[in-house]
Amino acid sequence: MIIKSSTALRNDYGTISKLAHDEAEPIYITKNGEGDLVVMSIEAFEQREEALKLRARLEAAEQARLAGAPAYTLDESRKRLEAIYQHG
Repeated sequence: MIIKSSTALRNDYGTISKLAHDEAEPIYITKNGEGDLVVMSIEAFEQREEALKLRARLEAAEQARLAGAPAYTLDESRKRLEAIYQHG
């Protein structure tokens, strides 16, 4: 976990920006010794958002499976995709 003060962000933005890009993880910004903000590079943020979207899709698929939705083997899934791409 990377923690920096708001003073460091204000006085040395370039270093904080470089750190965010180099480490590709959130930087926690404190104000008066208390947590205040989280800063991260756009690339790291977008990757995190994609991971959250994927997790949500996997959770929805698992919920559908538990509710009795049909399940397919890997081979069945490949055949279904091939059929879609051949006709699409």
